[in-house]
Amino acid sequence: MPTTVQLKNTHETIEENRIMNVESEDWIESFRSLFDNKVANYKNGIQKVEAMFSKEEEDFLRSIGATPQEIFDFVEDWTDDGEPDPDMILAITQIRRDFFLNDQQGQHAKFVKITDLFPPREAKLAGLEWFPRIIEKAKAKLYGDLPPDLMYSCGGDRRFLKKVKVKPDEFLQVVREAGDDVEHIVKFVTDRFQQ
Repeated sequence: MPTTVQLKNTHETIEENRIMNVESEDWIESFRSLFDNKVANYKNGIQKVEAMFSKEEEDFLRSIGATPQEIFDFVEDWTDDGEPDPDMILAITQIRRDFFLNDQQGQHAKFVKITDLFPPREAKLAGLEWFPRIIEKAKAKLYGDLPPDLMYSCGGDRRFLKKVKVKPDEFLQVVREAGDDVEHIVKFVTDRFQQ
């Protein structure tokens, strides 16, 4: 028979899980609202990242493993190019948030990667130009060390992913699951490309 302490601990665990689920749902609504607000700001002429986010908004983004620059880039591309759409942006952000909270235990990267060290645009893997570059960008997106002048799911990334018939969130998840196994990523992408 469980002791009173064990029952209390079980009750606390259930309550903590309930709170976490509520918070999980709450962050999505907060994120959607923030994104819509920033799209409106951008359309109204606020087109610099420094002027777009309050301290409270920056803190919220930090709590989910995101940065104002990343969200600004998404706002800009969605407003100017019509992609990625808000649902895709949320899906990408969910993968990063889950990686940040679970794999990284909520610890932010201490440094960002140096832009010049990313594979060049013309670099090839499995005969596909841009492939080495997008793998490294996806890894940096996951780890939160993407330099501010690079964006995961930029125009070049989207062109590559459309060519190989893979969605941006799907590619990010495959890179996450692959870890250091680049061959897993290559097989997934080449199999899809050949369909």
